[in-house]
Amino acid sequence: MKIFMKLSWFMKQEKASYIWGILSLATIAILNLIPPMITATLIDQMTNQTLRVQTLLLLVGGLLVNAVIIFAMRFVWRICIFGASFRLERLLRLRLFEHFAKMSASFFKENRVGDLMAHATNDLKSVQRVAGLGVLQGADALISGVSTLLAMIFFVDLKLTLITLIPMPFMIIGAQILSKKLHTTFHKAQDAFSNLNNRTLESINGIKVTKTFGQEKEEVASFEDETQDVYKKNMAYVPWDAGFDPLIEIIVVISYILLFIFGARMIEANQVSVGQLTAMVSYMNLLIWPMLALGFLYNNVERGNVSYDRIQALFDVKPEVRNVKHAIQEKPHGDLVFDVTDFRYEDSNQPVLHDVHFEVKPKETLGIVGKTGAGKTTIIKLLLRESDSFKGSIHFGMHETYRYDLGLYHQAFGYVPQDQFLFSMSIADNIRFGNIDATMEQVKAAAKLASVHDDIEGFAQGYETMVGERGVSLSGGQKQRIAIARALLLDPEVLILDDSLSAVDAKTEEQILASLKQVRHNKTTIIVAHRFSAIKHADQIIVMDKGEIVERGKHEQLAIRGGWYAEIYKLQETYQGGTSHESKE
Repeated sequence: MKIFMKLSWFMKQEKASYIWGILSLATIAILNLIPPMITATLIDQMTNQTLRVQTLLLLVGGLLVNAVIIFAMRFVWRICIFGASFRLERLLRLRLFEHFAKMSASFFKENRVGDLMAHATNDLKSVQRVAGLGVLQGADALISGVSTLLAMIFFVDLKLTLITLIPMPFMIIGAQILSKKLHTTFHKAQDAFSNLNNRTLESINGIKVTKTFGQEKEEVASFEDETQDVYKKNMAYVPWDAGFDPLIEIIVVISYILLFIFGARMIEANQVSVGQLTAMVSYMNLLIWPMLALGFLYNNVERGNVSYDRIQALFDVKPEVRNVKHAIQEKPHGDLVFDVTDFRYEDSNQPVLHDVHFEVKPKETLGIVGKTGAGKTTIIKLLLRESDSFKGSIHFGMHETYRYDLGLYHQAFGYVPQDQFLFSMSIADNIRFGNIDATMEQVKAAAKLASVHDDIEGFAQGYETMVGERGVSLSGGQKQRIAIARALLLDPEVLILDDSLSAVDAKTEEQILASLKQVRHNKTTIIVAHRFSAIKHADQIIVMDKGEIVERGKHEQLAIRGGWYAEIYKLQETYQGGTSHESKE
């Protein structure tokens, strides 16, 4: 029952709902004791031939009133207890999503999306059942069980009640054994479901690659192995889950046998009446539900306990980057001074950046180029504060970056990554994602700057065209330009284009760069590129290699220096010239 202690914070918060719900259950439990008493009175009076019409009408009327009150109370406890459990599910889901939003990129590398989805669905539902059905089963079993036992003792007979309850301890012992087994096997089943959830997501996202390589059969076979594992893990806990009902039914049958054997003897000895024995049978029927509820309770509690622990394990993970005390509550602006002497990822002893220094002033454009794995993207990650664990310093304006409030700090940046992500909403809503109050005129202005306005207008529904999941209905170039428009709409202090012009043609690239130069004449722009045409007009270019800056200068200087930049630039010029010549032919 540890789960109720773990949820005590919520139950205190919702104590009014739970108190009213439990009071309603207590009222129902007491009212349920009345019909057997009335039945026993009617049977005894009919047996003694002392029943009168007035008494019959009075007792029948009492039964009707009793039924109406029970109906009303059942409505009340459902609203109170189940309503509270649904509020818990909503609250935990919201907190979980907020937690995900705060987490660093490393968190999502360590936790697969399928696992996180399983926590946000199946696990939350199991916890919600504890706060709803679990509370109902626990409170109702206790209240109904105790009140029914007291009625059996005081209205019927203590001796017969004790005899009837002889099998009960065996049910409690058996339920505890089943509960422990269920805890272990259900945990494994939930883990298997998380794996399946993740595999399903991967398979759907990668279906194009699967079909391209003709691996449909192999993928289905692999998925079948995954589902088989889930099946086995679920079947492993099914016997323990299914054992509760037979256990309770066996105990109930034995109790009935004892009741009828000893009850008949006591009637012969005139120790109880026929009406009292009938009432005892009715009370035994009422006692079946508390016993069943206890079995269900153990089941739900163990599932909920496992699921709550899995959810809590996520909450226990702290963001890698957090606000310092007295964080500066203003959006940064001014010069960017990057001076990192050493940075390495947690899982590596090799430095990713070493003695990297550059300074970018407002109105300037910085170009960053280099081989794959040279450290370009790492520079961007540190600028965006995906990690504050490095040797050296990064200043934005008058202060080091780690001193700013994270939310306000990120507002100063417009970031267009290599892998653009578009949401399943309209194109207009995708562009205004960072500024939901933007007018349609502002949206169109940003789209024009990104040279995607004409493309959008060419769609049947224009800016209201719905983008498929992850932008599957758009070309690579269109996705890139919409992502650029989304960033431009923010008019950020620093615009970062991380190889985000790779899917557009040379003419469109030239148009976009010209627009950026025009509208961002007093803001900082950082362009990471493999295609040097994107950075030709940058005020400063740094060339990265193995985490270090190996060349620095303007395009004209680097192009004639004879280094790596000049070599690659000549290759690109030769390729573009050949392509141009072929197109003319």
